[in-house]
Amino acid sequence: MNPWVTIVGIGEDGVDGLVPASSMAVQKAEIIVGSARLLDTGAFNHAETHVWTPRLDDTLDRLPSWRGRPVVVLATGDPSNYGIARKVLARVALEEVSILPAPSAFSLAAARLGWSVPDVDCITFHGRSDARLEPFIAPGNRIIALTWDASTIPQVCARLRDRGYGTSEVSVLEHMGGPRERYIAFRACDPVPEDISDFNTLAVTCHAGPDAVILPRTPGLPDAAFEHDGQMTKSEVRAASVAALAPYPEALLWDVGAGCGSIAIEWMRSARSARAIAFERDEARIAMAARNAQALGAPDLKLIQGSVPEILNDQPSPDAVFMGGAVSDDSAFDAAWQALRTGGRFVANAVTLEGESALYQ
Repeated sequence: MNPWVTIVGIGEDGVDGLVPASSMAVQKAEIIVGSARLLDTGAFNHAETHVWTPRLDDTLDRLPSWRGRPVVVLATGDPSNYGIARKVLARVALEEVSILPAPSAFSLAAARLGWSVPDVDCITFHGRSDARLEPFIAPGNRIIALTWDASTIPQVCARLRDRGYGTSEVSVLEHMGGPRERYIAFRACDPVPEDISDFNTLAVTCHAGPDAVILPRTPGLPDAAFEHDGQMTKSEVRAASVAALAPYPEALLWDVGAGCGSIAIEWMRSARSARAIAFERDEARIAMAARNAQALGAPDLKLIQGSVPEILNDQPSPDAVFMGGAVSDDSAFDAAWQALRTGGRFVANAVTLEGESALYQ
């Protein structure tokens, strides 16, 4: 099938900066979808235009109804790099889509700063919590991040200061590639300039101060890194447990009897896009786990309060299961075992004599 949807990456220089293939796709389009910022330029008046709705999916869900008509979806930079391409391809088959990227904000920022992209952690805060920064704060580490708007900058600086990285170099690159491009540099401990544009990309070079807290991405964080009530899997055992669980991208962990959430959080820190559900009956521990997830860079941890095995019902099947205190509960063990995907991993720690006896059995 010939592609009828073309996702066109466009830079701050607008249609003047489009390569010939992208320019031709725009000229031939009957329908053009994009942000008000792009469509208001008047460069697309030859076609039927649709501005993204506040709920992006409402616009995307209309795509199949336009099948057969030439449609252009405008995206900033590279549509496949934290861009709209993934959402479009969830609704339209790949063979019906053509993707024409422009330089991404990551590439442009690296070019401005003279950084090597493979040596940089590229992350996004666009529509995501600034807590995602936490696993990447390390001495000498370089980070390029897409921001939500100007408010992201002070949030990131506050996290750097709280970790003892106040002397880190912060660079804000505004409107890259256009006539309003501007570069601002300061330290995380300095006052954040008040006139930062909402359309910006953030770059950080981490510098550890004498009071810096170094928290590696490898499992086995210090016990003191977690808020807990004393009932938690200790650092050395946690490192061995997470290693045995073998985190990998997109894999889902069930942490049954999660306590303060330490196993689930370490799992999520250990692999890109690793997911976890923490099951815990105690309300206070659920609240602790939520605070730990925000503090340690796992803001997407799903927390479910209630008693096992009932709360395990109707949950997505896990790729790995961890059990601590609940291991002596036969019904909970059986429910988790039955839910585990074929080829998955089940790791259990015995912390009581009853738990030891249950594991032997």
